[in-house]
Amino acid sequence: MISRGSEMFKEIKEQMRGGKGSVEITHILKQDEINGKARLIAKVSLNPGCSIGWHEHVNEEEIYYIIRGKALVDDNGEKHELNPGDASLTVGGKFHSIENIGDDVLEFVAIILLYV
Repeated sequence: MISRGSEMFKEIKEQMRGGKGSVEITHILKQDEINGKARLIAKVSLNPGCSIGWHEHVNEEEIYYIIRGKALVDDNGEKHELNPGDASLTVGGKFHSIENIGDDVLEFVAIILLYV
């Protein structure tokens, strides 16, 4: 199976999970294309000052892998700056948020894996 960038579903979410500004989500693969083992595999873009608000993962975990820009991740109450090549993992029952604290667009891959 090939997933072409020009055919991927893109959406804009405003104040996602109580965050600031707009979030652009490019769905790399859909849940039904990956046999339900993941809920989300996407490239996420945040403009400077934009964020995804503090939220919990239940019966799933989320990985952020930074491609471009500078992020501030709140990992269950501990704040960390992430740069290209860095990753974070939030397991089930824990909370996190992410904010673009740089001057350029923040791009990262987000993967939500389901506990099955």
